[in-house]
Amino acid sequence: MFRGFYTVASGMLTQQRRTEMLTNNMANANTPGFKEDQASLRAFPEMLLQRMDDQGVNIPTEKGLNLPFNKRIGSLSTGVYMQEAIPAFKQGDLKETGLGTDMALLDVSMPVNGSVFFAVAGPNGETQYTRNGNFTVDGQGFLTTASGLRVLNDAGNPIQLTSDQFTVNENGMLSGEGGVTARLGIGFAEDANRLIKLGDGLYQTEDGNALANAYNEAGAQFKLQQGYVERSNVDVSRTMTDMMTAYRAFEANQKVLQAYDKSMEKAANEVGRIG
Repeated sequence: MFRGFYTVASGMLTQQRRTEMLTNNMANANTPGFKEDQASLRAFPEMLLQRMDDQGVNIPTEKGLNLPFNKRIGSLSTGVYMQEAIPAFKQGDLKETGLGTDMALLDVSMPVNGSVFFAVAGPNGETQYTRNGNFTVDGQGFLTTASGLRVLNDAGNPIQLTSDQFTVNENGMLSGEGGVTARLGIGFAEDANRLIKLGDGLYQTEDGNALANAYNEAGAQFKLQQGYVERSNVDVSRTMTDMMTAYRAFEANQKVLQAYDKSMEKAANEVGRIG
């Protein structure tokens, strides 16, 4: 009985974590460059149940002894768990903003699981990556993200401008007033699923090293669009449906758990009562 109790509890915890993930997707449906998470659910290893001390059938051995035959009853599932939340790096729609500091990456042709990202300087000097091109120019003239991280050029240096009046072509070349020119740093991840999600739309490689320069990758074809931002790739209607499904699954497990609780209460208070 207690085995089923733990199995149902693991199902409830899994659906709770899945609901939290879907809620986060829904909350970021309007966040530029956000990539929705998808749940990876796995079952715990199954156990094989056998009937012990069954004297009905004996097995003769070489020494003439008879050993009890352990009859197989069957396998028992030990529950399910949410292994991880994996971002889906599919292209989001582009939204025109009309702001010269906004930029969007448009994937033209990418390898399976491959993706390109804007390179930004992390708080400790490490290179981090984002698809959120909602940039701005700070008081010192540096091109920064909405959270204040400096955008890097293809040489790994911060881009400094004289004003927010500049142009960016499809190949990432930035031209500003006073003859300032730079090329936006774009990193290419052959397998974007191996990136570590940091939050706030930022990603980092497992070893902390910089990604390959996307301009040098023949298999990565992309364009930059100035005056646009990439929408999140969250499908709101599908996410709402998945949230309802997760809630119903949690509710079903909860009812089973209540039934187990009543059975254990009856076993403790009624079964074997004298008088």
